[in-house]
Amino acid sequence: MSSGRALRRRFTLLAATAVAGALTLSACSGEGTRAGGGGNTNFVTGSGGISTVAKGERTAAPQLAGATLDGTDLDIADYKGKIVVLNFWGSWCGPCRAEAKHFVKVSEEMKDQGVQFVGVNTRDPQKSLAVSFEEDFGVTYPSLYDPTGKQLLRFPKGTLNPKAIPSTVVVDREGKLAARSLAALDATKLREMIDPLVAEK
Repeated sequence: MSSGRALRRRFTLLAATAVAGALTLSACSGEGTRAGGGGNTNFVTGSGGISTVAKGERTAAPQLAGATLDGTDLDIADYKGKIVVLNFWGSWCGPCRAEAKHFVKVSEEMKDQGVQFVGVNTRDPQKSLAVSFEEDFGVTYPSLYDPTGKQLLRFPKGTLNPKAIPSTVVVDREGKLAARSLAALDATKLREMIDPLVAEK
């Protein structure tokens, strides 16, 4: 086979791969389209990657309970009546480190507005690593310690389930799943998830 023919074949293969990749990306980033794939989901993912569910269409949050990093028992259900911001993180996760200061800032700003932050530390084999992370960033809200990822698995498929680390899920005052992000957040994006729920009557 001539070198010119081999180059054309390689170029054609690269072009086909690029087109397939572009189609895949456009399918995943559908602004304002219903998300979820196979199943009757009621959530919409906007251009910022934040998925939301209208008030009348939300499903109940799963039971999340266990020991925190400081050894006390915590049950998310005890916060019913408050908006609960669940942040799934690991000390080994670079994006988690990037967003931590924003979570600390917003949790302090909103604690008097009926908003409770709860971390879920996952896949950290040594609790001391997670404790050091919280000390480094001045985290004052509690974090469930979930080294094997069991808390993640309690979210049913087709709901606003956390699929990655970091993920953030916001539970409304009635204990229902209202919003989710599967990416690291800054303070502005975090407020975009929470403020509409604070305004709900």
